[in-house]
Amino acid sequence: MKNTIAIVGRPNVGKSTLFNRLVGQRKAIMDNESGVTRDRHYGYGDWIGKYYTVIDTGGYVHNSEDVFEEEINKQVKLAIDEADVVLFMVDVDAGLHPLDEEFANVLRRYQGQKPIYLVANKADTNARAHAAGEFYALGMGDGEIYSVSSQSGSGTGDLLDAVVSHFEEEGEEEPDAGVPKIAVVGRPNAGKSSFVNLLLGTDRSIVTDIAGTTRDSISARYNAFGNEFILVDTAGLRRKTKVKEDVEFYSVLRAIRAMEESDVCVVMLDATRGIEAQDVNIISLADKNRKGIVILVNKWDLIEDKETNTAKEFEEKIREKIAPIAYPPIVFISVLNKQRVHKAIETAIQVYENKMHKIPTSQLNEVMLREIEKSPPPATKGKMVRIKYVTQLPTHNPVFAFFCNLPQYVKESYTRYLENRLRENFGFQGVPIGIVFRKK
Repeated sequence: MKNTIAIVGRPNVGKSTLFNRLVGQRKAIMDNESGVTRDRHYGYGDWIGKYYTVIDTGGYVHNSEDVFEEEINKQVKLAIDEADVVLFMVDVDAGLHPLDEEFANVLRRYQGQKPIYLVANKADTNARAHAAGEFYALGMGDGEIYSVSSQSGSGTGDLLDAVVSHFEEEGEEEPDAGVPKIAVVGRPNAGKSSFVNLLLGTDRSIVTDIAGTTRDSISARYNAFGNEFILVDTAGLRRKTKVKEDVEFYSVLRAIRAMEESDVCVVMLDATRGIEAQDVNIISLADKNRKGIVILVNKWDLIEDKETNTAKEFEEKIREKIAPIAYPPIVFISVLNKQRVHKAIETAIQVYENKMHKIPTSQLNEVMLREIEKSPPPATKGKMVRIKYVTQLPTHNPVFAFFCNLPQYVKESYTRYLENRLRENFGFQGVPIGIVFRKK
């Protein structure tokens, strides 16, 4: 990526607030709790005709034994390596902190390699702006401190003027525009982040055994089978009654939004727990939003005493629980043992192609009118329904319009019959099909 800005610093100095300010929307979760941001989070913005990418990072902590903080530090260093310009953020209100000095030592190895700007946040008044002078002791940047207020936006214009001066190219307005999105969703600890990391071949998301490790929805470009996609790792979705913390509440909102903005939802189940009510809720939500769906049964390697029909019986239980949603393919995988992982993403790509598939009207009529002739709509109140013509509508999902004399008399059972015939003849695995009746 070109024109990339990384926002770094110790915890709770306002990095996510500045990130949201620079991208012009509330993409990152903000909270007074330390350590809310964990993974690298990307967003896009523009200033005086130049487009840029911003990376939000977790707070850097030196010599911590906390598993999250150790992993956050790795993510911070990856963001710095990736960036063209680094914003080292400190907190005027808290003053010079030992962790600021520790992190300045980390950044010194990058001085001379890329521009580093010292950004003193929470400078809401002139007195606070003057107090930022103590940060000169860090010896960072070009000798200038940029006093800003991420909350109000004060001072961010001068900061951006300096930052974009390093960008030789205008950059891309929306690098992700038009690129298909695959969202990986499911309950906590099902293996979503491990799955995404394995596909990308890098630690894009932090992975631990602790449920709720992923908080923001994390996007990354992925190339496979001649196609380019955006993979979105999401926070685990628990039932509303179990969501008690504000941070988790916003994590769930971000995950649902990622699902709504995706083209295909890969729903991850934990084989050791089977399909539970919350899994059914997630699949129903994806279906309600008319998304392509692939169901992945992860941790299949942990199922002991497997026999010839074990997978078949497991699949039957899933289909029984999610009925009447019958169209999603089911793939049994093991992220840990790298079993059928590429089969899983290949299936997701096929579902996306099915979602975009358009059937020529002549072929559609040739096949479906023959099926209708074999089994015409049943008469209702002595009225005979005659379907004369069918066409696929220009929508994002497959929707078919059947033109007939009495659309109000077509029963739901016959609608299901037509859907089954469409799937039987044209595929559409993993994709919801819409059927409407119009008067001819």
